[in-house]
Amino acid sequence: MPHVVLLRSLHPDAEAALKAEPGFTVETVHDTSRENLVKAMERGEAIIVRATPINADFLSFSPKLAIVARHGVGYDQVDVPELTKRGIPLTVTADANALSVAEHAMMLMLTIARQVQTYDANTRAFKWSSVEAPTTWDLAGMTLLVVGFGRIGGRVARLAAAFGMDVVVHDPYVAMNTVKGAGFRYAKTLQEGLAQADWVTMHCPSNAENRGMVNAEFLAAMKPGARFVNTARGTLVQEQALAGALRSGHVAAAGLDVFWDEPVVKDNPLLGVPNVVMTPHTAAATVQGMRRMGLSCVDSIIRHFKGEIDVDMVINKEVLRSNR
Repeated sequence: MPHVVLLRSLHPDAEAALKAEPGFTVETVHDTSRENLVKAMERGEAIIVRATPINADFLSFSPKLAIVARHGVGYDQVDVPELTKRGIPLTVTADANALSVAEHAMMLMLTIARQVQTYDANTRAFKWSSVEAPTTWDLAGMTLLVVGFGRIGGRVARLAAAFGMDVVVHDPYVAMNTVKGAGFRYAKTLQEGLAQADWVTMHCPSNAENRGMVNAEFLAAMKPGARFVNTARGTLVQEQALAGALRSGHVAAAGLDVFWDEPVVKDNPLLGVPNVVMTPHTAAATVQGMRRMGLSCVDSIIRHFKGEIDVDMVINKEVLRSNR
């Protein structure tokens, strides 16, 4: 009888679906202190996790754990090699949050381009129309570089194209013909794309290869006055370098949903920069997005115990082969 531990609450529809499955029991841990986790994981055979670190320590008190379902697509807080060593698959909600995050990226671009924050403040201060009006821009006709052409990056590219933007894609793991076949231009090198882009938006994972890739060199290669958007992972960006580029005006503005340290710490250099729009890692957190992610996690867990897990949702696929 699989016992599923929810590390924080789940969308009601997803929790109901899990509880309706014959033989499954469910426990929610709201306070994820080590003491509470140890107690819950005495029985836990599956977990749905958002931000709780899943590492060697966590696994040391999880003797029955058989699957980890990540509520989202990033898994920076999960020690995948440790899971793999123990034969435990890690699943993500590969398709569930693409729409929500892509729309959030477009929202950040529009907020910057149309200077929404300034106009909102002006209106509340009775500064009407052209009084102290900021400069605004159309997105149409501007060039957007999409770094990473996965599910989210591909959707952002399509949305941007619908706004009339000239979309350029850089992704060394996606064939040029795939990008061109989708109707977009292809940048063979990152520098080639950065040099021509009015906007740069990040949609790649943060791993050993690209952690901190948005550094001084990356920013210097950007077109002067370009804008930067990140809804992927905060650890892609060296924040001191970005703050410096924003202060100098080389990067005109930034829209950020993710940060190196989360929650944001007081000494984050970007907090003191005025030309930045920030949100607290909420791009995927729409009502519909949370429902889709919750249901996707539940589906992965149920299918795992039935021996029918969707391989496309599994990060460490080698575990499936070894388990067979």
